[in-house]
Amino acid sequence: MSTATETPIVNASEAERALANLNKIMDRLVQTVEEETARVRAGKLSYAVELDAAKLELSKLYTAETQRVKAAKMIVTQTQPQALDDLRKRHDELQSLLQTNLTVLATAHAVAEGIVRGVQSEMTRKTTPSTYGANGRATAPGKKTGLPMSVYRSL
Repeated sequence: MSTATETPIVNASEAERALANLNKIMDRLVQTVEEETARVRAGKLSYAVELDAAKLELSKLYTAETQRVKAAKMIVTQTQPQALDDLRKRHDELQSLLQTNLTVLATAHAVAEGIVRGVQSEMTRKTTPSTYGANGRATAPGKKTGLPMSVYRSL
């Protein structure tokens, strides 16, 4: 995979190489996002975090190479029309994959937050004194009587 993404595209062979490079980057990005999604779905969050650096680097490369192709839109459109159409389709598929990935990550976040809130609520319930109100019924702890809680955030 070429890293010379700064050089402008000025002819058909450079356009072809740029599109091939973008496809390689996209292949690796798709593979990384699919792996991350699978790991999060399986509950292997600490293993999913291992892919962050690779996903970030591939995203930067993808963005840079996409901008390079966009800057030479005329040359690319004239010399590589079919490859450009194929790339657009792949980009749409990538967007769909990223939406699925974000949904899975948001679900995992919501589940984790629910667990933490449940633990905090249970801790508050167990440590709050059991008292009776004026009507003779047990009083529940107020919404603002939660105990401070510390969470170790390392996965």
